Amino acid sequence: MPFDPIRSEKLSGAVVRQIELLILRGVLRPGERLPSERDLAERLGVSRPSLREAVAELQDKKLLETRASAGIYVAEVLGSAFNQNLVSLFASHDEAVFDYIRFRRDMEGIAAARAAVHGSDTDLKIIDTIYKKMEVAHAKRNSTDEARLDADFHMAIIEASHNIIMLHMMRSMFDLLKEGVFYNRGIMFKQRTTRDTLLKQHGAMNAAVQARDPDAARRAVTAHLDFVEAALDTHQKREAHELIAQKRLDKELKR
Repeated sequence: MPFDPIRSEKLSGAVVRQIELLILRGVLRPGERLPSERDLAERLGVSRPSLREAVAELQDKKLLETRASAGIYVAEVLGSAFNQNLVSLFASHDEAVFDYIRFRRDMEGIAAARAAVHGSDTDLKIIDTIYKKMEVAHAKRNSTDEARLDADFHMAIIEASHNIIMLHMMRSMFDLLKEGVFYNRGIMFKQRTTRDTLLKQHGAMNAAVQARDPDAARRAVTAHLDFVEAALDTHQKREAHELIAQKRLDKELKR
């Protein structure tokens, strides 16, 4: 018969499973510091020896790491998502930059449609809260905060899609974007007219998700990333034209 004896689970095993799930579902993020041993043991309702046993197992699995005099952190589990040599290639070829935007357009369109259908009321509240922060940053003309909140907004939609594979893959790609691997995100928020357009586009994405309209959510994402692609292409052409003009000027000044 296909039955196995029921065995009681060790407390440390239950702790391991809970922390693994929190990492898997994106609740605990790479680089995030865990509460102190005493606080965490109290929250989990386990003894400190049981917690230490669980932490040791998670460290063996490379999911947690201890930093000297700093505490316990979620390991950078996404660090191996892309080989460093491949990352260098991404950064040096425009083809990768534009393929990155097109890939995001496809994946985030799916994510937005899923978020509109599968996102909980709390998921949607998080998305709306970040959008309102974007409005405040926009009014203050704080382009740095706008760029940071832009990434947070998109990740909130991806999280609300409740697909853990997509979540970790896209979070890894957004980490590369924040590091400037694909392009300088700040250039998208330097011109007032572009900033106004970007805010309206995020407003359209937010409205579609809040209305739980998957088709409208996908269209809003597509329109937004089409705009980003066109704006980036225009910026790169302007830079190329300026480089040529500078060479002409240098030649003229030497006459």
